Amino acid sequence: MSIHAISAPPITTESFAQFGEVIEITDGPFVLINESKCRRYSDLASFDIDEGRLGLSLFQSELRPTPYECTLLERHPLGSQCFVPMGDSSFFVIVAPDESGKPGPISAFVAGPHQSVNIAKNTWHGVLAPISGTGLFAVLDRIGPGQNLEEYPLEEAVLIKK
Repeated sequence: MSIHAISAPPITTESFAQFGEVIEITDGPFVLINESKCRRYSDLASFDIDEGRLGLSLFQSELRPTPYECTLLERHPLGSQCFVPMGDSSFFVIVAPDESGKPGPISAFVAGPHQSVNIAKNTWHGVLAPISGTGLFAVLDRIGPGQNLEEYPLEEAVLIKK
């Protein structure tokens, strides 16, 4: 298998928009709750699911070496999938648009410990790839009937560099 390399810049709302949503605390609106000791930032992601319900799972992933060799992409045609680090984990977010049932050009980003991503329904993405921290993530995604996972082994590995 041959390898080609791409760089993964820090993720931003603008750079990730075609693939889903970056979820983070910004200077946006909030409501003070809990005796004014807590800021609530509401409705930060739009979950898109077909025939099912939104479920919460915990994933404990091994840290990946950097540079990281990506050999597999997957997608979820029936619902978006949201990754929320449960500690100070940074992680690679590897994504590609769909092109007639196959991944298009691959992009990669680094999400920081205080950023989450909601990957849009039917977007090809790499497996969970934490590069620092605990590797513990809360995952919000579709639970329900039907096949909601498609995998695509890459013919050429992609080397992801920070």
